[in-house]
Amino acid sequence: MIGAMLRYVRVVDAINRRIGRITMYGLFAMMAVLLWSSISKTFFVPSLWTLEMAQFGMVAYFMLGGPYAIQMGSNVRMDLFYGGWSTRRKAAVDAITVFFLIYYLYMLFYGGLGSMAYSLGYWGDEPYSFFAGLVTGSEEVGRLERSSTAWRPYIWPAKLIMVSGIFLMLLQAVAEFFKDVARLSGHEIPEVRA
Repeated sequence: MIGAMLRYVRVVDAINRRIGRITMYGLFAMMAVLLWSSISKTFFVPSLWTLEMAQFGMVAYFMLGGPYAIQMGSNVRMDLFYGGWSTRRKAAVDAITVFFLIYYLYMLFYGGLGSMAYSLGYWGDEPYSFFAGLVTGSEEVGRLERSSTAWRPYIWPAKLIMVSGIFLMLLQAVAEFFKDVARLSGHEIPEVRA
């Protein structure tokens, strides 16, 4: 059982590490968009797309970088007592509190799927059946949601990135639970390197 958990942890950690390391470079893309925004507003006609593209970039940066931050332990903790605890006690407390995170991420994922289904033109209340229907061919994409700004981009790509990031965070939270269970069982979990 512990062996299967550790294999899961290795796979999820590897996926999130790669995606997180690639996502880190998204900061430069956001900087380029905002630099162009400043230049175009100063010297040329202001671009309509820059602010919204920077917002979409920030969504991707935050949502796809979140699982890597959890993996690296870079997330914010209330360190009043936690810092002085032993590794075993930290693992015991984390193994309990991670269920709150998993529940929160699941609810966020479900809501995100509903929002993404809406952006693809589905107005029902069963997003799982809608996406299953898209796969089997019994459902069709409806009228695509667009932003209400002057640029009017489609919203579904940003929602797809958001849902994917939440799903990866959910997988990483389960991996963190498995790491805590392994630590409590006496197994050494190698520390993740940046």
